[in-house]
Amino acid sequence: MSQLLHHLIDQQAEQNPLATALHYKNEQLNYQQLRFATHRFAQLLGQLGVHQNDRVAVYLPKQLETVAALFGTSCAGAVMVPINPQLKPLQVEHILRDAGAKILVTSRQRWQQIQQQVEFEQTLSAVVLIDNEQPTTAENLGSITIHSWQLSTAPTSLESSNRAAHELAALLYTSGSTGQPKGVMLSHQNMVTGAHSVAQYLNNHENDRLLALLPLSFDYGFSQLTTAFSVGASVVLFDYLLPRDVIKALHHYQITGLAAVPPVWIQLSQLSWPEALPALRYWTNSGGAMPTTTLQQLRQCMPHATPYLMYGLTEAFRSTFLPPTLIDQKPNSIGRAIPNAELFVINQHGQLAQPGEVGELVHRGPLVAQGYWQAPEKTAQRFRPLPSQLSQDPNERAVYSGDQVTIDEDGDIYFVGRNDEMIKCSGYRISPQELEDTLYAVPALGEVVAIGAPHPTLGQGIIIIYSAKPEHELNQQQLQSVCRQQLPTFMQPQAFIQQTALPRNANGKIDRSGLSQQFNDFFSRAAKDNCNE
Repeated sequence: MSQLLHHLIDQQAEQNPLATALHYKNEQLNYQQLRFATHRFAQLLGQLGVHQNDRVAVYLPKQLETVAALFGTSCAGAVMVPINPQLKPLQVEHILRDAGAKILVTSRQRWQQIQQQVEFEQTLSAVVLIDNEQPTTAENLGSITIHSWQLSTAPTSLESSNRAAHELAALLYTSGSTGQPKGVMLSHQNMVTGAHSVAQYLNNHENDRLLALLPLSFDYGFSQLTTAFSVGASVVLFDYLLPRDVIKALHHYQITGLAAVPPVWIQLSQLSWPEALPALRYWTNSGGAMPTTTLQQLRQCMPHATPYLMYGLTEAFRSTFLPPTLIDQKPNSIGRAIPNAELFVINQHGQLAQPGEVGELVHRGPLVAQGYWQAPEKTAQRFRPLPSQLSQDPNERAVYSGDQVTIDEDGDIYFVGRNDEMIKCSGYRISPQELEDTLYAVPALGEVVAIGAPHPTLGQGIIIIYSAKPEHELNQQQLQSVCRQQLPTFMQPQAFIQQTALPRNANGKIDRSGLSQQFNDFFSRAAKDNCNE
C-alpha cells in the first residue's frame, strides 16, 4: 500500500503507466505523464529553497497544473495548502499568513489581484506563476521573487523526499462556524488511508471515471483525486456555471461516479434528466443531510446508479456511509463507520449513549487529524482523550465532532444537529434539520435553512429562510400550514424570510454561519420598530 500521498501516483505509473489519470477540457494526462509532472514541480520547489515541512499554497482553479503542484509539493517533502479559488484576496492573505506559506502557486491574473489589496509582511519568499508571460515585479514585494512555470511531462529523475507516513502532508482550511478559517493538519497516513477506505466501500476500480465538481481545498473534493489514484481510475476536472452543465458532463465523459453536496443535489433533482446515463455507477452525498424528498427525486433521475449517503468532517476525513441496501429502510440515517474508523456516541455524562439517546459523535483511529495549525487551545478543545472506559491509552486523542446524533440497535447513526447550530427555544433544544426536513415536503420549496436568533421572551426564536423552485409560486402561508400540521407548538417558527437564492460558502454549502450573523438581531430590530410605531 502507498505510504505517502504522491506514492498513489507513483504506484499507478509503475503498474499501468498509460492509463488516463486526469481529463481537463480537451487535455489528458496518463499516470506516467502525471508522475513526471509532479516530480518536475518538486524539483522546481527544491531550486527555490523549499525544505521539508515548508508550506506551499496553491491558489488555482481545478486544472492539470493544480494537481501537479499539490502532489508535487508532497513529492518535495513540503506541506500543501490548497486555497479555494473562490476566495477573495483578503481571505487568501489570512491563509497565507496563518500557514506561514513560503511559496504561492497561482496565475498572473490572480497574483495581480492579490497585490492590489494585500501587503506581504510575511514568510512568502517566492510566487510561481503558471502563465507564460512574466509579470513586472511590483516595488513593494521586497524579497519575494517571481517565477514562471509550465507543466511538463518530459521524463525526469524520480527522486523524492524521504518522509514518514505520520508526518504532515496538508493544511486544509475549514470555513468554521465562528472566526477565521482554521488549518486542519492532515498527515500522509490520514489522506492515504482515507483514500483506500473510501475506495473499498465504493468498490472503485481502474475503469472508474470520477467527475470532480467540488473544490480541491475541500476534503471531500480532494478525496475524489486520492480515491481515484488509489485504484488507478481517472478524474475529470470540471467547473460548471449551471446545474444543467453537470448532467451534460456526465453524459459526455461517461462518468461512473459523482460526488456532491446537498445544495447541488437539490438543484439537480429539480431538473429533467433526458439523457440516459448507463455509465453512471454510483453517486455520493456528504457535507450535509440529504432531504428525503430530494433523495427520492434523485433516485428517479438516476435509476441505475447506487446512492451512497455519507458523513464526514475535515478533522476525521470521511466517517460514515449508509450501505445502499439500507436506504429504503433507513433513509434518514448517515450509516455506520467506514473502514479504518471507529465511532462512539457519548452522552453528556461521558458514557456511551443508549439506542435513541442523543450524544456527541466521537471519532477514533488513523483517519483522525493531528489538530489545528498553530492553535493549541482550539486543538485541545476538539481533540481529546476518550473516556477511560473506552481507551486505556491516555495519550490517544479522538476528535469530538460537535455533532449531536443518535444510534439505533443495529449501530446505525442518525444526525440530529450541530452543538453550535441547535436552537434553544422556550427551553427546548430543537434540531434545524428536523425543521428543514419537514418543510422540504412542500413541492414548491427550493432550499431552506432554519436558524435561531436571540428573542426577548423565548431565548431564541426560530427563523425560516427559504427560496422557491424556479418557476414556482411559494408563500409563507404554505410553509406555516405544514409546520402547524406536523410540528408541536414549541417548534413553530416565529419568522419566515424568502430570498431569491440562499448564499453559499466557499465549499458550496449553504452559508448557515453567514445567515445566522445576518439575522442575529432580527427580533431585537423588530421589537424596536414596534416600539417606534
